[in-house]
Amino acid sequence: MDLRLRWLAAALAGVIMVAGCGLGGNDPEPVAGVTASQPVVEEPSVEATEEPEPSVEPTTPAPAPSRKAKPKPRKTKATPTEEPNNFELPACATREGKAVAKAKVKSALLAAAGKTYWPTSAPELKLPKRLVLATAWHESGWQADIVNCDGGRGLMQVMPDTEAFINQRFGQSFDSHDHRQNALLGANYLAWLTKAFGDAYFKGSYDLSASKCKSHSSMCLLNMVIAGYNVGRGGVDAGYAEKQLPNPGYVDVTRSLMKSCYCDKY
Repeated sequence: MDLRLRWLAAALAGVIMVAGCGLGGNDPEPVAGVTASQPVVEEPSVEATEEPEPSVEPTTPAPAPSRKAKPKPRKTKATPTEEPNNFELPACATREGKAVAKAKVKSALLAAAGKTYWPTSAPELKLPKRLVLATAWHESGWQADIVNCDGGRGLMQVMPDTEAFINQRFGQSFDSHDHRQNALLGANYLAWLTKAFGDAYFKGSYDLSASKCKSHSSMCLLNMVIAGYNVGRGGVDAGYAEKQLPNPGYVDVTRSLMKSCYCDKY
């Protein structure tokens, strides 16, 4: 081989050996006085992939219950109906004697309502004051000097036959011309109807409480007594057989007056 070719081959072999010392699995140790420049191998960047929290829309909190105190109900009096509760004096009616002040009329009616009419056989029978007051207002508007075309007289519009019956039945001598005795006649007749219907249909009970009535038209004792005052006992007996009041309109007006009456102003 040519000397130059041998020299060239030897040089190439040296280069290959020197270069091979820098390759391999281990890093070269640093030489004193020389800073080994180590390449910085960065770990692959891995971003955190946390699952996002579910989106929750803010909700408006429900308003707290109001603590404001409720206004107290105002105590109001029932407004009386138009005077005298649509009472109209019939065209054929007349006036006799002197008019009596409403205050005196009321006193006479309350006295009649407080009387015991059956002291021996039914001392527990009591007339509600409201029943007597309302009946008188419905009949006459508390006018003591009215004589109706059918013969009814005064506060309770007592008929001549009723006056005679009460006086004979109870041994009295009431005069319907006097407003105080007129009130007693009417109240006594209400008491008699109460006992008659109570004995016949309610097993001797004389309870005239409105709570015993389902309505103004039911066949309760109170409604039957009111109806009887207007049409007599016979009319109510006939109506009872059919479970129907003979005069529901009259009863309804009287029952309404018992609850609220223009007469309460006196």
